[in-house]
Amino acid sequence: MALVPEAEFDPHFARYLVDDPTKEAPGTVVVDTKARQLYLVQPGGKALRYGVTVGDEAYGWTGTAAVARKAEWPAWNPPAEMVRRWPHVHAMAGGPANPLGARALYLSDHGRDTLYRIHGTNEPEKIGQAVSSGCIRLRNIDVVDLYNRVPVGARVLVR
Repeated sequence: MALVPEAEFDPHFARYLVDDPTKEAPGTVVVDTKARQLYLVQPGGKALRYGVTVGDEAYGWTGTAAVARKAEWPAWNPPAEMVRRWPHVHAMAGGPANPLGARALYLSDHGRDTLYRIHGTNEPEKIGQAVSSGCIRLRNIDVVDLYNRVPVGARVLVR
């Protein structure tokens, strides 16, 4: 039994090795919120490009952060402001039904939790849209790949 939800998928948001459009240092994660793409900069002028879901206009975040920690099948504890907006949301243990999906990279700014994450999703059909509460979501298969490549401490730019 597969733990990764299947969905129709736009090939524009598939993972590809591309020429690096960011000009950032190798190892940097760059999220282009308008294009709904995440780039993991590679040596030699290349980048791995992943399609993402981003925060809608009211909840988007931009800035520079670092990967503070990583988790496999993380538990989800929605922030108080999210619970106020949507009283039906509640904390959940990790697993396939969890909104954080298979992996999560927790972002911090100078040691302070930003409350934003790069994580998987149990709604892969929404990749390429601006519908999240601010976090950057990838298909579970892609977030596992990213998780395996990005170390704690990696620089993250969200534009």
